[in-house]
Amino acid sequence: ETFTCWWVPGSDGGLPTTYALYYRKENSDTVYECPDYHTAGENSCFFNKNDTSIWVNYNITVVATNAHGSTFSDPVDIDVVYIVMPNPPEKVVVTVLEDKGWPFLRVSWEPPHKADTRSGWITLIYELRIRLDGEDEWEMHLAGQQEMFNIFSLRSGGTYHVQVRCKPDHGFWSEWSSTFDAKVPEYVHREKSTWILITVFCAFIFLVLVWLLHMNSHSLKHCILPPVPGP
Repeated sequence: ETFTCWWVPGSDGGLPTTYALYYRKENSDTVYECPDYHTAGENSCFFNKNDTSIWVNYNITVVATNAHGSTFSDPVDIDVVYIVMPNPPEKVVVTVLEDKGWPFLRVSWEPPHKADTRSGWITLIYELRIRLDGEDEWEMHLAGQQEMFNIFSLRSGGTYHVQVRCKPDHGFWSEWSSTFDAKVPEYVHREKSTWILITVFCAFIFLVLVWLLHMNSHSLKHCILPPVPGP
C-alpha cells in the first residue's frame, strides 16, 4: 500500500518559500524527511510501499522556510489503515434476470486489485446506487461485504444507470465506479395480467348472456303474441 500527504501553504509575505515534510514512526526517535516530493504533485509527499507501514502511527510535521526563518505546522498523528481510500470496484457487470415473471437487476463486481483483501488485513464493504434514466435522484443500496446484489421493483421498459463503490472498515469511500446501463424489458405484472384475463372472460360471459336473453325474448314474444293470420 501507498499513501500521500498534502498541505496548503500559508502566507509567505511574498518571499520565496520552501517546504519540507518530516516524520517519525511510533516508538522511534529517528526523524525522516519526505521520500518523494514529486509523484503526487505540488505541496505533497508520496510514500511508496517501502516507506508505508500498516498499524503504525506516523507523526508528521511540515516546515516552511524563507528569509524570515522557519515555521512549523502543528504535528499530525495518523495510522495508515485509518486513512485508506481504495480504488473503485472493478469488473462490474449488470444483468437483467427474471424471477417468476418479475425482472430484476443482478449487479456483480470484484474488489479493486490493489486492495489486499485475500490476506485479510483489509475488509471492504460495498454500496450501490441506481438511477432511472430521466430522473435526478439516485437510489442507494448497502451491499455489505458481498460482491453481488439483486435490485427489484423495477419500472417496466425503464433504463437504469448503476454505479458501485467500496470502503474499508476504517477509512474512506472510494470514488464511484464507471456507470453501467441496463434496459428492463416491457412486462405486465402477473397480478395485472390475471385481472385482465378475468375481465375479458367476464365480458365474454356478459355478451353471451345478452345474446341468449335477446334470443329468448324473441321466442317468448312469438309464443305470447303469435302472428295474426291475414284476412
